[in-house]
Amino acid sequence: MLRPVLLGLAFLALAPNTQAQASSPATTIAAEACFGCHGPAGQGVTGGAAIAGMDRAELSATLIAFRSNERPGTIMGRIARGYNDAEIAAISDYIARQR
Repeated sequence: MLRPVLLGLAFLALAPNTQAQASSPATTIAAEACFGCHGPAGQGVTGGAAIAGMDRAELSATLIAFRSNERPGTIMGRIARGYNDAEIAAISDYIARQR
C-alpha cells in the first residue's frame, strides 16, 4: 500500500513545474500594456523599440533606470515609477518569454 503512494509522490516530484512559467493575471495585464507602444507581443513598431525576448535582467535594469530617471525617456520614466521591484521583475520575465 505504501509503495504506490511513494511511487506517485516520486512522479509528482519529477513532473515539470508549470507554475514557474505561469504569469498572474495582473502581470499579464501590466506586461501587455507595454505592447500598446512596443507593438504586438513587443515585436516593435515605429517609435516603439522591440522588447520581445529581451534578456530579463537587462529589461529589469532598464525599467529601474527609467524609474529612477537615470535613463531619459519620453514616457517610460512615468510608467516605470508605477511599478515596484517585484512587479518590474514579473513584467520583465513575461516579456523575456515573448518570441
